Amino acid sequence: MGEGTDIARRNFLRGRYEGWRERVRPPGTTAASLEACTGCGRCVDACPTHIIRLIADRPALDFSVAECTFCGQCADLCPEPVFTGRPQSFLHVAIVGENCLARNGTDCQACRDACPTEAIRFRPRAGGPFLPELAEEACTGCGACLAVCPVAAIGLREVTRESLHV
Repeated sequence: MGEGTDIARRNFLRGRYEGWRERVRPPGTTAASLEACTGCGRCVDACPTHIIRLIADRPALDFSVAECTFCGQCADLCPEPVFTGRPQSFLHVAIVGENCLARNGTDCQACRDACPTEAIRFRPRAGGPFLPELAEEACTGCGACLAVCPVAAIGLREVTRESLHV
């Protein structure tokens, strides 16, 4: 936490100079398994969506660029026992913040259009743009919605697998 500074062009132009709140680990890794990481960078080179970054010689995902497709190429090329499985979702889901354009009177459904699992839907309302709703059970936490949101209104919220199935 608190390592590095996100100075991506998009955040620079918005005047946002936030540090990393929490690292998002590549799918199939745990905090313990990352201890085996040597920082070789093969996972960075293997990622077809270019979202893996090395921070302090450990891989982390940057959803401001694109989403995770759960392709497993990072795991395939890793020479160390860093990747422990092939999950198809993360232990977090998207959350839509109050600065969402639709919640503030401007029609925007970019997150819905980008979501590969259709976890973000828009509910009609009288007198204004449709409002976003998240179906947590459908959200894989892939980050597709984060990359396309023009006002960075989407964040991540950690969940446990048990709460997803209740």
